[in-house]
Amino acid sequence: MVEGDTDQNQPKYTDVKDDRVANGDSKDHPLAGGVVALSLHEKSLDHTQAVLPPPAPGTTGNGSAAGPLALSKQHEANSGTVGTDPERGVAPIKADFEQAIELTGYGRFHYILLAICGLVSTSEEMDVISMSFILPSAQCDLDLNTQSKGWLNSIIFIGMMFGAYIWGSVADSLGRKKVLIVISIMNAFCIVASSFSQTYEVFMVFRFLNGVALGGSGPVIWPYFAEFQPKSKRGSMLSFMAAFWTIGNLLVAGLAWLIIPTGIGITTPAFTYNSWRIFLLVCSIPSFIVAALLLYLPESPKFLLSQGKIDEALAIFRGIYVTNTGKSKDQYPVRELLIDECLREELEAVTKPIKNKYKRMLYDILDNSKQVFMSPILKFTIISITINFTFHIGYYGLMMWFPELFNRFDEFTRAHPGVEDASVCQVTDYVVGMGSHSQTGVCSATIPSTVFMESLITVAAALPANVIAVLGMDRLGRKFFLVFSTMAAGACSASMYFVTNQHQNLAVSAIFSGVISMGNASLDCLITEVFPTNLRATGVAISMVAARLGGIIGNVVIATLLDLYCPAPTFIVAVLLAGGGLMCLFLPNTTRTALS
Repeated sequence: MVEGDTDQNQPKYTDVKDDRVANGDSKDHPLAGGVVALSLHEKSLDHTQAVLPPPAPGTTGNGSAAGPLALSKQHEANSGTVGTDPERGVAPIKADFEQAIELTGYGRFHYILLAICGLVSTSEEMDVISMSFILPSAQCDLDLNTQSKGWLNSIIFIGMMFGAYIWGSVADSLGRKKVLIVISIMNAFCIVASSFSQTYEVFMVFRFLNGVALGGSGPVIWPYFAEFQPKSKRGSMLSFMAAFWTIGNLLVAGLAWLIIPTGIGITTPAFTYNSWRIFLLVCSIPSFIVAALLLYLPESPKFLLSQGKIDEALAIFRGIYVTNTGKSKDQYPVRELLIDECLREELEAVTKPIKNKYKRMLYDILDNSKQVFMSPILKFTIISITINFTFHIGYYGLMMWFPELFNRFDEFTRAHPGVEDASVCQVTDYVVGMGSHSQTGVCSATIPSTVFMESLITVAAALPANVIAVLGMDRLGRKFFLVFSTMAAGACSASMYFVTNQHQNLAVSAIFSGVISMGNASLDCLITEVFPTNLRATGVAISMVAARLGGIIGNVVIATLLDLYCPAPTFIVAVLLAGGGLMCLFLPNTTRTALS
């Protein structure tokens, strides 16, 4: 089960020289000596000159043996052929993308990148999970029952399902960074608007639009972040970024605890702006911050290469090198990029004449969508869709209902002070038949602080699990973690039926939160890496569509079955999690391998 390092078949390469030799020095994208945004070289690139004809079989453009050589041998060979660059004082070398990113070093730039991209994930998770804390408080304001709560939980996933495909496809055409900025701004304004909504219907509309914006976050931020990572660190750093989801869960639980029970706000006959609405407003702040910080990051060099923008990609490599090492950009040794056969075909494709950029974008979106459903990518797409669908039925189906379950246990305990043992189904039967969810029950928006404390404990349980994922992802492998976590989460889901009191319910929920977080980290790594660069955002986006569909079905089905036939949800989730996790065994090993 443990995945070792694997060597994939080495592609053939074409030399692409640094345009500075012929056209002068291009402007480096800094983040050098600080996070400062400068303009990139905007010169239009002549693709027919930049991409040289393919070399003879078995050779590269300089006549040497095909395939990426060890850096030391390559440096030696190039030094003898090209000589030392008197301007740089170093022997220039040829490198493929993986070697070029390795030579930038690993340091300050990557940690800044992690912080900003991590904040994107944090804000996304806060916006999704915030609804689970709002439901018990908003049930009186918006006149909610269990079914309407299920749809309110689900509407954001319906929006995300549409947004994931749209934004992911656009990102493969126009670039990762631009899309991330647009969706962050749209997301923030939709959250603010939803906090002012006074009716269930208007609130649903803005939550849907919120979902459309959020739908682009996952499919774009993961490929964007991964394309800056050297293969030796990619798994651990992707796992590290997945930990920011847990930080988002902790922040939203903590903010809910601090704000919602206070009762602050304004209430008039015509307008209400109470504590849960203020909580929503506060949750929008990270999205505004993210939109501003993303302006300081460069575009993905891997994406630029796939678009034929060789000089801009090299400029970004130099900027990363300066930021990480503190040395001059002239000391970055790479002046020629080795372009593999697949990327060379992509470069030839982008030179095909299409009259305007909008037609080009539409053409790229349709072409990318078609390619992910064609051999040999079709197998990866189907498996990825299946895993994401089953995984997120369990992840969101249970995680978003934990605060509601805690609230129901608390309501049952208050009504039966002498009863110590009660199962989830007994508690649900009471709440629906005789309690606050019954037709004769009195609606109460008051949530005891113990509900928030239990929710905070549940999400905090994911922290040690994330640490384990960061330390072990590149050692034990993505598939090991995904299979282990889904089997363990399935066992936790099934055991929910057998809990007999509030404390056992909390313990099982906390364990579920921990193991499902490890599974989420490994799934994000695996799905991000399995698709090729030119289809990565589209492939991840289609996978995310399946994930959101799973979230919708999980919330609606669990909401319905929880009240009508209590045992069913826990066992359905258990089977789906375990079965979906085992599907990853049919995917290739991507641990410590180059991004295709």
